[in-house]
Amino acid sequence: MKYFLDSNTLIEAKNRYYGMKICPAYWQWLLLQNQAFALASIEPVKDELTKGHDELADWAKDNSTFFQGISDEDTQTAFVRVATLVAQAQGMKTGAMEEFLRGADPWLIAKALTSGATVVTHEVRNLDAKRKFIIPNLCEQLNVPFMNTFELLHHLSALFVLPHPGETPPPSSATMSGSSEYTSGSPS
Repeated sequence: MKYFLDSNTLIEAKNRYYGMKICPAYWQWLLLQNQAFALASIEPVKDELTKGHDELADWAKDNSTFFQGISDEDTQTAFVRVATLVAQAQGMKTGAMEEFLRGADPWLIAKALTSGATVVTHEVRNLDAKRKFIIPNLCEQLNVPFMNTFELLHHLSALFVLPHPGETPPPSSATMSGSSEYTSGSPS
């Protein structure tokens, strides 16, 4: 995989600009990119998402192959490296380290570290952060590239295209990047 997605990229997409009902092509595109070995996420992200009771939780459950395991030796070793870096951080709020290490973020960084992948997150680099550990700050210290969803879409040349006015497309379909086609549910 070239890119590993943070849970906030999926949550923000669902809640704001790529809602599952208004832009189902985005969610199909993620799966197609996963099948092409371009992007994925990790099981701890799936665990975070499936704590909810919404369509994103259902999507995560229905698409478990989108989420890679973290039990391999390389990822475990990289996690120790991430945890050591966090433990050595100066001036952080009490409990910030424990909170960070309980979540998916250190595993996401570790998985990217082992595979040479880029972390995709909506967190923004902030070297003054003391309340919580920020993914881009740690990625930078570990030489792990990072970007946001919109940069990812540009890097992978994502394209969600509706037919031009006057064209008669196949029923309920939208062409997506490349030769892939996504067929949505019937019109409401």
